[in-house]
Amino acid sequence: MEFASSSLSSSSSSFLTSEPHFIHDVFINFGGEEIGRRFVSHLHSVLLQAQVKTFISQENLHDGMKLEEHMRAIGHTKITIIVFSKSYTESACCLLELEKIIECHETFGQIVLPVFYEIDPLDVRHQKDDFGKALEDTAYRTYSGEQLQHARSRWSSALNRVAGMTGWDDRDFRYDAELVERIVSRVNTLLDYKDLFITEYPVGLESRVEDVIKCIENQSTKVCMIGIWGMGGSGKTTIAKAIYNRIYREFIGKSFIENIRYEGYVALQENLLSDVLKSNLKVKTDGRGRTMIENGFSRKKLLIVLDDVNHIGQFENLCGSLEWFGQGTVIIITTRDISLLNQFSDNYVYKMDLLNENESLELFSWHAFREAKPRKERSELARNVVVYCEGLPLALQFLGSCLCDRRIEVWESVLLKLQRIPPNEQLLNVLKISFDNLRDTEKDIFLDVCCFFIGKEKDYVTEILNGCGLHADIGITVLIERGLIKVERNNKLQMCSLLQDMGREITCQECPEKPGKRSRLWMQGDVKYVLKENTGTEAILSLKLDSSIRDCFEAHAFKEMQRLRLLQLDHVQLSGDCEHISKQLRWICWRGFPYKCIPKNFHLENVIAMDLKHKSSSTRLETTTLETIPDFRAVKIP
Repeated sequence: MEFASSSLSSSSSSFLTSEPHFIHDVFINFGGEEIGRRFVSHLHSVLLQAQVKTFISQENLHDGMKLEEHMRAIGHTKITIIVFSKSYTESACCLLELEKIIECHETFGQIVLPVFYEIDPLDVRHQKDDFGKALEDTAYRTYSGEQLQHARSRWSSALNRVAGMTGWDDRDFRYDAELVERIVSRVNTLLDYKDLFITEYPVGLESRVEDVIKCIENQSTKVCMIGIWGMGGSGKTTIAKAIYNRIYREFIGKSFIENIRYEGYVALQENLLSDVLKSNLKVKTDGRGRTMIENGFSRKKLLIVLDDVNHIGQFENLCGSLEWFGQGTVIIITTRDISLLNQFSDNYVYKMDLLNENESLELFSWHAFREAKPRKERSELARNVVVYCEGLPLALQFLGSCLCDRRIEVWESVLLKLQRIPPNEQLLNVLKISFDNLRDTEKDIFLDVCCFFIGKEKDYVTEILNGCGLHADIGITVLIERGLIKVERNNKLQMCSLLQDMGREITCQECPEKPGKRSRLWMQGDVKYVLKENTGTEAILSLKLDSSIRDCFEAHAFKEMQRLRLLQLDHVQLSGDCEHISKQLRWICWRGFPYKCIPKNFHLENVIAMDLKHKSSSTRLETTTLETIPDFRAVKIP
């Protein structure tokens, strides 16, 4: 198909005066009727079966669609698949579309996936042999004069650039079906159309979500930063998830990082890079991570949600400068600290309003009665309980779950406890009532999860805690039903940060003045004090220590911790005899393990799962080092 040179200028010029609105998921660019009937039709069919909204260039041109409309379609697409074949450069249409694809890639980060079908990638990159000759012929057929030289140069540059991108060579696959399956799998991974679970009972949520989305729409021509501020338990995470679910399909890449206050900068950077780029990149230092984010996210239109930010360094190491991102990017921060948001001059702050009386009663009723209104015989009790929650969604949720299907005497007892709580201690103590109503084994499971197992796979944790005699199969189910823990993506355990604060505070209050007499040690200062001063006791069941400076302690400091069952050490060195470490260990996680093999006097006969990574290697110790351990059960390390 030929085009008159006078008609090309408006077709190939940019129409992107603002950030794009995506209509299509995938645009397939290819040339040649034969390849269209065979490979491309097969690819198109499988994409449609996978519910991927796909636009095929050649097919629509036969229907009389104008080139300008093709260009517009490319600009409204997240991913382009370019199928290079021997006949590709015979089509001026293909090459003009290729120019637009490169423009969109540079403008808003459109994802480009090249496929080399029955042609060598080097022929495309350097326009060799018949492929290059066809390019010359098409340029002569389409342009003349100075335009001819410019077109050849532009097309050659575009072909060279795309040929250097990561894609697929059909020679690497036995059948077309295998290649198609690989392409569609990658497309689905990049699109990642999976809604986050919000809440079973979204009372009062819709109007609040609309308020924030209106603000985002008003700032769509630039990088938009939204702060959601409110007290713990007010629903900041819930509204952020609801907004994310409503708008994430409008972005090239997205990431929702929950509870970031408990993660180190490097781990957060790896999480963000993985979410957006869909590849497992390792970050060595936070400085290197900032560079990788800046380079990897440049020009891309992204949606990033940072949940529960409590320090400016978290933002600086993940989103250091708004110039890192493409036009139309939306960054949402939830925080309890308004002073943190005040450090950003160009942002919108949404204050979380607590629920009104009617909303509070409805939310409580859903959790307590599984109905929108309280049952008549307990209506007065329900209203009295709601008064003490003061419109705080988290408190309403947990008290409702705590009282669900309980006798009226339990309701009256809880109400009496609420009446004794001082106003300045209301929130954590209201939540603690849910904890107090658990069985002892369920309390132990809750405290172990909040101190050691956030982000770990549910089945992995269940196996370990079962080995500790805690009946975790039942206990974790109870905690999930009570809303005290939750299972997120990839079957991993998570917990509201406020509940984690409560659980950790409970362990600290076991013996405020003497950390060596607490059941769980996780605060770094307390752990180092106990190990250096040798004040550990048999009360300690679990211990966690992260060391950024490779601290060294005497193994003898563990001698009195005879009931220690969970041990997590990161880059910690021990001197002395490892036999002092408890024989009751069920789980040991030791990154930067200082030994090349497991010491013979290291008591591991009761260990259920271990994660040992040598300090000089990125790989864990070979399983052959475990063969001498009697009855050792290897559990998959998440």
